[in-house]
Amino acid sequence: MTLEILTAKSLSPIRHGFFTRKGGASSGIFAGLNCGTGSTDQSEAVAINRARVAVAMDVGPPALTGVHQVHSAEVVTVTAPLRDKPRADAMVTRTPGLALTVLTADCQPVLFADHAAGVVGAAHAGWRGALDGVLEAVLDAMEALGASRSNTVAAIGPSISQRAYEVGPEFLDSFLAEDPEYARFFANGQGDRLMFDLPGFGLHRLRNAGIGSASWTGHCTYSDPERFYSYRRATHAKEADYGRLIAAIRL
Repeated sequence: MTLEILTAKSLSPIRHGFFTRKGGASSGIFAGLNCGTGSTDQSEAVAINRARVAVAMDVGPPALTGVHQVHSAEVVTVTAPLRDKPRADAMVTRTPGLALTVLTADCQPVLFADHAAGVVGAAHAGWRGALDGVLEAVLDAMEALGASRSNTVAAIGPSISQRAYEVGPEFLDSFLAEDPEYARFFANGQGDRLMFDLPGFGLHRLRNAGIGSASWTGHCTYSDPERFYSYRRATHAKEADYGRLIAAIRL
C-alpha cells in the first residue's frame, strides 16, 4: 500500500508532509506506518516505516531528525543530524537536506516555513507545550536564523478535535490562570466535563504572535482510526500501546 501524505498549500513547494498510518509495515494495534521508536512495536517494522518516510522526503534515514519530546517549550536549532536526541519539542534549521520530524498521536504537529529566508521549523504542541509557548519559541528561533515572522507560514496537521477532547474543570483552571479569555476554547460537555479546542488554541497562539499565515488541515486523529493513531482512543479502548504519526519538513 502506498503512503498517504497530507500537505498544506501554504508550505509548498517546500517538501513536507503529515503522514497518515497508511502504507506501513506494522501490525496489530500498530497496524500501518508507526514511526515511534519509543513504542513497543517491533523495531524492525518501525525502521521499515521510517525508511519509507525518508524515501518520500528524498533523504536518507539518518537525515530524519527528531528530538526526545517532553511536552516543553524547548526548541533546538539543527545544523546536522542529531546523534543524541535532546529533550525538546521543536526544531528549526536553514540547512538543506535535513528533514525535521515530530511524532504525534493527538497532539498538534506544526510545520513552519519562511520561504524567502530559507528557514523551516517543526513543533510537537500538545496542550502543555502550546500553553507554555512552544509555538512562539519556534518563531523566535526562526528569526534568529534570519526569518521574519510576518513572512512565516505554519500548518497544523491532524490533531484531536474539540468534539473528541473531553477535559475536567482543573484543566480549564490551568488556562484561565494564564488568561481568562482562554475560556472561549472550551465548550460544555456532560456534567462538569468540558470540550477543549486544541487546534483552535494553537491557531490563536500563532496568529497572536504575528505569524504571516496559519491553518489547520481539519483532520481529527481520534475520529478516524483508519487513517490516524490516537493516544486517547487507544486509552479508551484499553489497548496496551499506540502508534505514532510522523510529520516532516525539509529544505
